[in-house]
Amino acid sequence: MIVSVASGKGGTGKTLVATSITASVEGAQLLDCDVEEPNAFLFFPEMNILDRKECTVLVPQIDEGACVHCGRCSEVCAFNALAVIPTRVVVFPELCHGCGACMISCPEKAISEVSRRIGRISVARSGDHDIVWGELEPGEARPTPLIRDVRRHANADTVIVDCPPGASCSVVESVRDTDFCLLVAEPTPFGLYDLDLALKLLERLSIPRGVLINKSGIGTREIYRYLEKRDVPVLMEIPMNREMAELYSRGVIFVNVMGGWRERFENLAERIREMSG
Repeated sequence: MIVSVASGKGGTGKTLVATSITASVEGAQLLDCDVEEPNAFLFFPEMNILDRKECTVLVPQIDEGACVHCGRCSEVCAFNALAVIPTRVVVFPELCHGCGACMISCPEKAISEVSRRIGRISVARSGDHDIVWGELEPGEARPTPLIRDVRRHANADTVIVDCPPGASCSVVESVRDTDFCLLVAEPTPFGLYDLDLALKLLERLSIPRGVLINKSGIGTREIYRYLEKRDVPVLMEIPMNREMAELYSRGVIFVNVMGGWRERFENLAERIREMSG
């Protein structure tokens, strides 16, 4: 079972929930796909690094000796990653999606592909849990190839995917082909607006979904009325609690300290398993 934990906006408690489920389910694996600012591994201080490797993508390399500057490569590039001027071809590697169209279409066979580093992936173990996370290189515009590589490490009976916030391409890549998506939302007008965007995205992807309300007790009841109207189940609520917030700020998974919560997250995981079929 692969469960993605997502949110329409940042700061709703997505990582709090992802790490709590992981800590509560025996042998669960955590994949942190928020590669622009991964932090889930910080909650597992007693861990051993098992592997670190670079993540690379293929980008075009121009043989100026063979190139006749016909412009065919820039014409077929859907992402404007190449510009042909009278004396040379300029490559913008940050825009390249690695599709290979330029290399295939070049009549002079003047284009080859070379590897370019965009980040790295770390694999660690803490107790009976594996934690995998990606770290995108500063300035990189496209996190999706790195997210895709992190997702390839899924190899446990229960896999928890900590997604980036929002409803962008990086979120689509993180939730794609997961068995269930748990959306974390806060009961505020901003939380409702962004939750609506995230739910519409999941509907387009045909992914089973449910909602966990974090910081319940603040805001209004509007989000509950909205979910009831959309027939989306509220699977769990976490109240606004100072002790939880303090533990989180110190990098402590609160289910390991506060009684009763581990069982609640175990039951949540079991309910998700039943709903995902």
